[in-house]
Amino acid sequence: MTKFRIYRNSFALLVSGILILAVSSVIAQEHHHPPQDQAIHERFYSNWMMPDNRAVPCCHNRDCSPAESRLEDGHWVARKIGGDGYWTDVPPEKIEYDRESPDGRSHLCSRITWILKLGVEELVFCFIPGAAF
Repeated sequence: MTKFRIYRNSFALLVSGILILAVSSVIAQEHHHPPQDQAIHERFYSNWMMPDNRAVPCCHNRDCSPAESRLEDGHWVARKIGGDGYWTDVPPEKIEYDRESPDGRSHLCSRITWILKLGVEELVFCFIPGAAF
């Protein structure tokens, strides 16, 4: 009976940790749009489809945000403005080439996910470089 309680308590602790991580990542992924740009962002994000699958939306207005971006060794890296501060690699197939940024800034649609054995990873849905590039 004691081993059962230890396993049950360990399992409960693991599930609690996963839930806390999931909730904190959702809270951390708030929108970072200036009030004057909110409407333009909602219009752009609401009909932005994934570059590698035009049948799937990028974000439904919850995973997208203006981003800082730069080229490193020939590939894009980006991070959401006001996000967690680390840079993520942008897969080439997720880069938008058929539209322009609505405000000249880079935009990143992504979600931080928990992957067993790998830990936390940022899953990129869509990215558009700003006009400066």
